[in-house]
Amino acid sequence: MIRFARFCSAAVIFTALAVPQAHAQDELQRALAVTRLEASPSPVVVTQGERTPVSLTAYDADGNVVDVPIRVAGAFRGIRFEDGFLVGVAAGEYQVFATVALPPDTDRAPPMVRIAVTVNWPGVTSIDIMPEPGTLYAGTTLLHEATARHADGSARPGATVQWRSSDPDVATVDQYGYVTAAAAGSVRISATFENVTSSMNYEAMVFPAVRLEITGGAEVVRTGDVQSFAAVARDAEGLIFGDVPVVWTLAYKPAEGVIAPSAPGQLDGGRMVADVPGVYTVMATAGPLTATRRFTVEPRDVVQRLDVVGHGRQTTHYTSDLWVFEGLDGRDYALTGARQAQTHGFVWDVTDPSNIFKTDSIQVDARSLNDVKVSPDARYAVISREGASNRRNGVVILDLADPAHPTIASAYDEGLTGGVHNVFATNDYLFALSGGDKYVILDVRDIYNPKYVSEYNHPDSRIHDVWVHDGIAYSAEWGTGVVMVDVGNGRWGGSIENPVLITAYPLPSGQTHAIFPYVSQSTGKFYLFAGDEIVSRRGLAWEGNGPDHRQPYDPETGRGGYPRATSGYIQVIDLTDPEDPQMVARYEVPEYGTHNIWVEDDILYQAYYEGGMRLVDVSGELMGNLYTQGREIAVFKANDPLGWIPNAPAAWGVQPFKGHIFFSDISSGLWSVKLQPRDRPVM
Repeated sequence: MIRFARFCSAAVIFTALAVPQAHAQDELQRALAVTRLEASPSPVVVTQGERTPVSLTAYDADGNVVDVPIRVAGAFRGIRFEDGFLVGVAAGEYQVFATVALPPDTDRAPPMVRIAVTVNWPGVTSIDIMPEPGTLYAGTTLLHEATARHADGSARPGATVQWRSSDPDVATVDQYGYVTAAAAGSVRISATFENVTSSMNYEAMVFPAVRLEITGGAEVVRTGDVQSFAAVARDAEGLIFGDVPVVWTLAYKPAEGVIAPSAPGQLDGGRMVADVPGVYTVMATAGPLTATRRFTVEPRDVVQRLDVVGHGRQTTHYTSDLWVFEGLDGRDYALTGARQAQTHGFVWDVTDPSNIFKTDSIQVDARSLNDVKVSPDARYAVISREGASNRRNGVVILDLADPAHPTIASAYDEGLTGGVHNVFATNDYLFALSGGDKYVILDVRDIYNPKYVSEYNHPDSRIHDVWVHDGIAYSAEWGTGVVMVDVGNGRWGGSIENPVLITAYPLPSGQTHAIFPYVSQSTGKFYLFAGDEIVSRRGLAWEGNGPDHRQPYDPETGRGGYPRATSGYIQVIDLTDPEDPQMVARYEVPEYGTHNIWVEDDILYQAYYEGGMRLVDVSGELMGNLYTQGREIAVFKANDPLGWIPNAPAAWGVQPFKGHIFFSDISSGLWSVKLQPRDRPVM
């Protein structure tokens, strides 16, 4: 039986048998003797949530079995290996590649075998039917949605049910689940999928109202402002019927000089938001009754000029994340991470944002220092480590007593050896990601002696980011979406010593990478901004430049000098009730992909990779695509002819600080910019 140990990167790597140093040379000789690999079974068919044994065998030229480690790579979102078993994680078609590692100077390709893996869905055991609220009156329509569920309660994505009405003379139902009553009477509406049927019984009523009116909303609003309307149905005596189903529609007359887009706004029930200026008509229909309401939409007009103030150029490596803070000495500093920087992080004095200069560097054992954080009290900083020479990655904690010249207080790697990509720092506790699998919570009240407190590992999930607000840890977990855990809030029984799951909320892209919780200044709503990271544009009309171009320009080969090409966007979730997340809005810029997020004073500060550093007005209620609503305040792309990759903007992280905006650019270092006052107020 093969024993697998897991290592994670863009895919998951599984290695059979740890190799003692004393036997390394003998093992290389055995590897060189291997001429073929066989897998059994192949192909593999497994049901999601179940597992099946898979054996891999190496043979030499004479057909003898060779005892040698075998490396297996697969798509971690769909499958995984556990002690010789293949586990189906998500339904789909996958390829697994098994190889024997050969010395780098070998003049032949390593033996390899491909295994086709099919992960099937489990059978559906029930169907939930969810109707719109309201009473089914003759002449009205109610939308029904159906969710097919497996035995464990999980939903079958993309299940298309077959709808049926028991009596079309009373009510009909179309393929989308819209039930329309034709007359008073009894009727049963059913939904069927994979030979499983669920149904609802209705008693259609005579339509009671004679008048319909629209209330709410304003006469003049701006693009991006959410209007809330209500339709009121009354009988001849003025009695209100609050359970009459209403169908809302929208008409649009463009403003002068505006070419009408195909969808000038969005309408969800009685809530509406406009993307472009013009005169809008909202219409409500209930049975034979119709009401209309017109209003004017003006441009949002929030653009401000953005001026460059200072630049801390980096020309020898990629710059990663940043954190700006006021030091205990009263001066202002920025800490930046780096990749391919000879294991150094850097400290900058930014007290005068027009004169940014390095004060020190911190050398640690790592290939990549992706994330840096500073505690709110500026007592300590932390650097995440990946690619340490001894494979014991973990975190490095810095003493900021002298913030211009931090000293290493301690390093902690117990349980963090798989690489730490992101961290989150509070005054007393540090949350550190471990190998993309979980987060470990450390007590750092004594930064010279950090102590393990607890950890949280969401089942069958990969984690990339975590942020803690009001005792709740919000983590970005790729295909799982957003995971919310009580780590001290207490409402769900959790504590820092005993994290308790609140809920998990999947997002449509399946690529949830970054997270930022925020309480809206203007509305008091609690929003969660969640960002994708898709470091490719595969399958899109413009796929971008290949990975060979993501290096400094080489004049001898003519290669390199171009930034990466990314996709993905920001999703905005209303988490006013953490147990009932509601997706309400997004910020999606075509042809670019998002990275790290900051929200403050109703402004979204977004690092949008090659799309630059972008500022977005997120005041008021949010709905629809903020990009198309004229909410962008400013955009800055850091073109630098002397950068690590010249004139190739790639914003990594952004943070407002004391009236300035600081951001790190992968290609060119640390920047400071400032919004200039408008010559007229933003209404």
